[in-house]
Amino acid sequence: MMRMSDADELERIKKRKLEAMMREATEREETTVISSPIVITDANFNEMIKKYPLIVIDCWAAWCGPCRMISPTIDALAKDYAGRIVFGKLNVDENQVTARNYRIMSIPALLIFKNGVLVDQVIGALPREIIEQKIVKYL
Repeated sequence: MMRMSDADELERIKKRKLEAMMREATEREETTVISSPIVITDANFNEMIKKYPLIVIDCWAAWCGPCRMISPTIDALAKDYAGRIVFGKLNVDENQVTARNYRIMSIPALLIFKNGVLVDQVIGALPREIIEQKIVKYL
């Protein structure tokens, strides 16, 4: 039969082990390199701009031809700058609160956030070189 102190000791061991596992999981999550655009929504917008030191958010819509034209460029930039810049995609039709808050009147529009603060915007389907020039200065 187990004494009370043995049960208490087992509980303490289990608690320490669980805390260690949680720390390891958090550290793994923080070191994961994001190499493709993440989905940004009204619900997660504030969390995402605070979580990543440099994030570029592509504001787009499914019906927008120029948005579809720059989508492969955004995907390629996300891959090329993985670990340094996070890219996200915000569908303005499905996330009108954020679009309205940032006065998105024309799409595609790129919102560039550094440490949670909007530092720049790029409007229109511009060539990769122009987009890249705008974002790399914030690295």
